[in-house]
Amino acid sequence: MLDPLLIAQPVAAFVGLVVLLLAESAHPFFDLFRERRERGAHLLRNLALGAFNALIVAVVFAGLWVAAATWADANDIGLLHWLAWPTWLHALGALLLLDAWTYVWHRLNHRIPVLWRFHRVHHADAEMDVTTASRFHIGELVLSSALRIPLIVGLGIFAWELVLYETLMFAVVQFHHANVMLPARLDRALRAVIVTPAMHKVHHSRLQPETDSNYSALFSWWDRLFRSFRLRARPEEIHFGLDAFDTPEDSTLRGLLAMPFNRPARPDHNTDPSVSSRD
Repeated sequence: MLDPLLIAQPVAAFVGLVVLLLAESAHPFFDLFRERRERGAHLLRNLALGAFNALIVAVVFAGLWVAAATWADANDIGLLHWLAWPTWLHALGALLLLDAWTYVWHRLNHRIPVLWRFHRVHHADAEMDVTTASRFHIGELVLSSALRIPLIVGLGIFAWELVLYETLMFAVVQFHHANVMLPARLDRALRAVIVTPAMHKVHHSRLQPETDSNYSALFSWWDRLFRSFRLRARPEEIHFGLDAFDTPEDSTLRGLLAMPFNRPARPDHNTDPSVSSRD
């Protein structure tokens, strides 16, 4: 079951990218770029960083994840192996547990200063669109990938379940980063289950009370469960990015890679809580 998923994962990511780029071109929610070349440069920069990250993670960690999953299965180690559930229930449990961990990890990235230094590369994008889903610092991904190894063993995750989760999660992450907005009723219906554009745009706000909300990646209910859910009454007034990293130099590949090691001259966020919002 693993081999077909390994093929499906990059195909799904590419198809999602193309479809959402077309949707952004046809019906953009924000007018992010003054000229077409600005959008092209933004796209190439974010995708180049994403491709570099994907290559490093695949070369260094993919084999370790498979080895950890195979060893845990062979030795009957891990929560889901001990429960001895049927395949479909095992897979469902794996998806839920992996997504719960993703929520916790994301929240920690906003709470622990050294983690935030790396994660702010993602939040510093003032033109959030589908390509922002690929914009992360390699330091953040190396640490999260390393933590996946004991997680796989402890939970008893099969390798194919991890690939399935990554495929579904990244598709939804591309969707909710895209510069689009669904009709209000459709967005409301979808966010009963998954994270939507209206929900995640709030998370990328420059206002810290909003940035520190909506941490879910795939399933949206973690934010309701842990009381971190927030919506903006007028999402068209949201401004993306970080106040401390607004120069053209900050947006170069060199600037992005150096960002965790630079101490900003002012706070990352606008902390003014007087913003029109509804929970």
